[in-house]
Amino acid sequence: MKPYWKTGVVLALTLAVGYTVCAAIYGAWPSLGIDFLNAMFHGLDFHKLDTGEPFTLRMFVYPFVVFVVWGFAVGTLFAWVHHLIYPEQ
Repeated sequence: MKPYWKTGVVLALTLAVGYTVCAAIYGAWPSLGIDFLNAMFHGLDFHKLDTGEPFTLRMFVYPFVVFVVWGFAVGTLFAWVHHLIYPEQ
């Protein structure tokens, strides 16, 4: 039996680092962060979602936990399905 959870850990850590960098940039330069999202999502206007509230630790922690848990679950599922399709690898 392959340790599928290891792929889950790798994806969870990758998302944790990526989210932390993104949140740090947004915390330092909120307008720039929203402009980046607008560019990344082909011009959707994320400025409409801006509440004007300062970025807090609480606003960081909840999505961070969601990303890490989701990343672990999806990464583990991906490894398991990959092994079902390509058992020799």
